[in-house]
Amino acid sequence: MPGIVGAPSLPPPGPDPQQPLPSSRPPAARADAPGSAFGHSTIFDVAAAARPPGGREPPAPVSPFDACHVGVVLRAVLLVHAVLAVALAFTAASGWGWLLDFMRGSAVALPATLLWLVLACALKRPLATVGDAWQWAAALGLGALCGAFGWWQAGLTGLMEPPAGLPAAPWLGGAGLSAALFYALRLRARSRLPADTAARLAELQSRIRPHFLFNTLNTAIALVRVDPARAEAVLEDLAELFRVALGAGGDAVTLSEEVELARRYLAIEQLRFGSRLQVSWQLDPAAGAARVPPLLLQPLVENAVRHGVEPAEQGGWLRVSTRVRHGMVWLTIVNSLPPGEAAASRAGHGIALKNVRERLGLLHDVSAQFAAGAHGSTWRVQIAVPLD
Repeated sequence: MPGIVGAPSLPPPGPDPQQPLPSSRPPAARADAPGSAFGHSTIFDVAAAARPPGGREPPAPVSPFDACHVGVVLRAVLLVHAVLAVALAFTAASGWGWLLDFMRGSAVALPATLLWLVLACALKRPLATVGDAWQWAAALGLGALCGAFGWWQAGLTGLMEPPAGLPAAPWLGGAGLSAALFYALRLRARSRLPADTAARLAELQSRIRPHFLFNTLNTAIALVRVDPARAEAVLEDLAELFRVALGAGGDAVTLSEEVELARRYLAIEQLRFGSRLQVSWQLDPAAGAARVPPLLLQPLVENAVRHGVEPAEQGGWLRVSTRVRHGMVWLTIVNSLPPGEAAASRAGHGIALKNVRERLGLLHDVSAQFAAGAHGSTWRVQIAVPLD
């Protein structure tokens, strides 16, 4: 895997705390720069300036017509064909006859179902703003139309003849199956709201820990005498980090936003650990447009620092890489582990990893991939999401 090779050699522990730490950032400007807690510019101002007041934009309403996911398509096709198979079993004279009828019925059901899903996906935004009665009317109307289309296109090939019973049977069958699909999608849309809220709260509890606040304040206290300007900058960055993180909203953000937030967090930790923390970034610019749940990357890099770097006497390293391959964005976070710490690290990562896995499933369903575990003396987390 690119970018995951042997761990880099680590330099000796950080510099003497009595000596000023070398600064890699420009000094804070005192020109009453907007967006800063004390009238000074910080490393967060560029990202904060692009955000509306109060954090990210409010989330769009969850549409029950959101059929734009691979998992939804697979379940819908399986549901329709299962209903078709059971219905034909009541009229089949033999197993072979049932199989032939099922094959002919699939020639109607499959294109009709796929057309319904495509239309539902295309209309999900406008239909999310209308009332329940209009949504049901739209779902049934689309179902009837798609059922008639499926029967018509199968008739062109000679596979199906005009219905022997009611001429409106294809329309009624399509509307009935559409009602079942729409009801399932409504339940899925309703379940996303409380689940997403609970996941976000749990993630915040596992991510913003008191130890990070205390350690950052201790770093600022140690810098007060030797470098007051940098001490003030640390406190400003801490305030901005919490403001941006606590103001996060919506069900998705871009991966580039998550990378920037993680950079801000690691910039503060770099002051505390000095040369004991080595961070490298291998980022594919094309991957930045991928949609991910908010606050996805930061708890993963915090776990890497907490379980991989902090317990090690000589420090450790952390590598974050992104790449695009076959329409998927692969995000990989690798960190070193202290000797003999693989099992303990696996136990310590449980809350954050479970949270990330659940929120990825809520956003991308079966389209997302997630894997985490110890690999020798390293811990690796790998995430794959579609590049929309």
